[in-house]
Amino acid sequence: MKATDRRKTIIQILTNTHIPISATTIANQLKVSRQIIVGDVALLRAAGYEINATPKGYLLNENTSNDTRFSGKIACHHAPENTKKELYLIVDHGGEIVDVIIEHPIYGELVGRLNLTSRYDVDEFMEKVTESHVELLSSLTEGVHLHTIACKDKNTFKQIKKSLTEAGFCYQN
Repeated sequence: MKATDRRKTIIQILTNTHIPISATTIANQLKVSRQIIVGDVALLRAAGYEINATPKGYLLNENTSNDTRFSGKIACHHAPENTKKELYLIVDHGGEIVDVIIEHPIYGELVGRLNLTSRYDVDEFMEKVTESHVELLSSLTEGVHLHTIACKDKNTFKQIKKSLTEAGFCYQN
């Protein structure tokens, strides 16, 4: 398969799914290495395709105008050992943790796509953090970070924020 055909196929694969798909899975389908897929995705991004990398794999950034969910940002602050509890509170109240955002002194805003919707997703994410021996983005800002939260309506968002505040996870200056 030619490289241009392979990249078209990658876009087709990503268009036909609404769940993240890993580079390894795509590589297996196309019978190439994972690194070839990573390179292809980089070239597709450079060509203007909005492909998000999440802990679970790639997602094609779809037109979100059809998304009727409420979305908002919450500023949080806590120690790394409280991350799982924070994330559980959000998903237990019906929120999707779309991303984590920090303000880096050199690079500016850094965004990590998460797309966590359940305790299962949170557990998988935390397991990857542990197995990878990497630090959370919030460790670069002494625990201060933002989350973009998507949920069914504004009242649900307010309930999530209230729960995080009661748990001491909302940033208070």
